[in-house]
Amino acid sequence: MKRPGPLLTLLAGLLLGLLTLTLDATAGTSHASSSYQEKPPSPTPTSSTASPAPAPLPSKIADASYAGRTDDDSSSVAVSVRDGRAIAYFCDGRSKESWLKGRVLPDGSMRLTGGHGAALNGTLQDGSRIRGAVDLDGGHYAFTARKAVKGSGLYRATATVRGAKVEGGWIVLADGRQVGIVDREGTPSSAPRIDPETGAVTVDGQPLTASPVLP
Repeated sequence: MKRPGPLLTLLAGLLLGLLTLTLDATAGTSHASSSYQEKPPSPTPTSSTASPAPAPLPSKIADASYAGRTDDDSSSVAVSVRDGRAIAYFCDGRSKESWLKGRVLPDGSMRLTGGHGAALNGTLQDGSRIRGAVDLDGGHYAFTARKAVKGSGLYRATATVRGAKVEGGWIVLADGRQVGIVDREGTPSSAPRIDPETGAVTVDGQPLTASPVLP
């Protein structure tokens, strides 16, 4: 057999080299394409604005009872506060009296109303006293009621005595003074003394128990 000449051998080698280079380039391109992964765009940073802190809630109005005299020393006023509500009693110890009720606002102010147009406007000051005024029957009675201590405060009793409906209200001051009115079927008169410790009182010969109007 006749051997190929040197020229043919050289051409064959060149063709083989070109084929190898083409295969390597194709493989490299395929590998690079398969290894490429598109990354999602980074989220655009947003400015984080902190929510404003909630406004502080008003301090809770302390539950307590308050009692005191009017500035002209003619009458007494007692107020019991509980859960933002208030009940008050105004009396002169003879014939003039009024029960009033209403709400206490977070700032300590209050407007209480009662029968026959009676009104009490006041403010709870530093949790130790109420400063205000009662308007009743054309009169204006400024007062200061201080926080009640044990044995003082506001008392009330309702009963039937000798067939008549009897309602009594008492204000016991911190110095031991008592002011109250007993109403017998619409006829008011000065109330007898009660025992502040037990609420015991005798009305028209019948023993009754007056209950404290608790805060």
